[in-house]
Formats: sequence, structure tokens, C-alpha cells
Amino acid sequence: MRTVFSATDVPTNRMYALLTASVVPRPIAWVSTRSADGTANLAPYSFFTVASVSPAVVQFTSVTRKDSLRNIEETGEFVVNLASAPLIDSVNATSALFPPDVDEFTAVGLTAEPSATVVPPRVAESPVAIECGLYRVIGVGDSFVVMGEVRAVAVRPEYLAEDGLPEFGAIAPLSRLGRIEWGLPPEVRELPRPSRPWRDDQ
Repeated sequence: MRTVFSATDVPTNRMYALLTASVVPRPIAWVSTRSADGTANLAPYSFFTVASVSPAVVQFTSVTRKDSLRNIEETGEFVVNLASAPLIDSVNATSALFPPDVDEFTAVGLTAEPSATVVPPRVAESPVAIECGLYRVIGVGDSFVVMGEVRAVAVRPEYLAEDGLPEFGAIAPLSRLGRIEWGLPPEVRELPRPSRPWRDDQ
């Protein structure tokens, strides 16, 4: 017998905890922006995925309005830096509620490097950075889905495999789970996509 949590009965904060403990693991968008006055900002968002391939669009969700969203709306640009296992303490540190005039790169001891196509800096220590121009912001309840059209994907060469694509094992991406739990890179299994539907009686 399942325990059923009705959305009409569960308080908002409890529903958040329930959903984030159920939809796991979630990749992390470590979003760097720059305010209109030039202050760099860096914060992690665990509601993150690819939204479209043509045009190439990635998206993350800001639960309530935060500094990253305000900066993106003001400047129209941002960078999604990949959060990797060696950087877990730094990623977590940037989730603190710093005042808008604080540069998180400086505050937590990270290196800001120039991006190739946008003004906000990349995290130099991150293996992969996706440079984006604002595509659209969609309000959903108390949250905002931020879509960015990909202008460039910058990969440090030591994280590229022989086929020219980022190597999962080398990147060692972090994920968020429920509560205060973080996910480390899982076991990888290669499994070709079937050419036709499969049944166990065939």
C-alpha cells in the first residue's frame, strides 16, 4: 500500500522537500552572471536540463526571484558552469545568500576567466561551461524557468574523450538529491538503443 501525499493537503515547503527527494539525481547548473553595474554573481541551481537542440537551448529554474535572474534580465546573458565532484565545497559555498553587491568568485576563492561570447565570466576550475544568451523567462507559480540559447560550449581539453565529446568519468559531475544530500558520479553502463520494440517472449 503506497503512502499518498495529496497536493491539496501538503504545505508548500513539504511538497518542495517531497519533490526534491523524489526527482533524483538532478544535475546542477552553476550559473555565473554579471549585474548591470559589473558585479559578478555565481549560484547553483538543481532544476536544470536541455530544453531544445535546434535552436540549442538549456534551461534552469529559479525558485523565487534571485540575483541570478535579475542579472540575466538586466544583461541578457549568463553561463552554466558544470559542477564537478572536486568542486563540491565551492559549489555548496556559493549557495549561501550573499548580498547582491558581493562577488561570489572572490568570496569563495574561485577563478573568473573571460568567456568567449558573453560578458559574464566562466568558472576557470569548471570542466565545461555553456555560454548563453537569454532566450525566454517563463513564470511558473512562485518560480521562473530561465531559458538560454547556447552561444558556445567551452570544454577544458583534458576533459575531452577521443571522439571529441566531454568524458563523463573525467568530468565527475555532481548532482543534488533530497534534504542536504549530494550525489557523486554513479557507475556508467553502455547500452545501445534497440532498433525495434522489445518483448521478453521474442
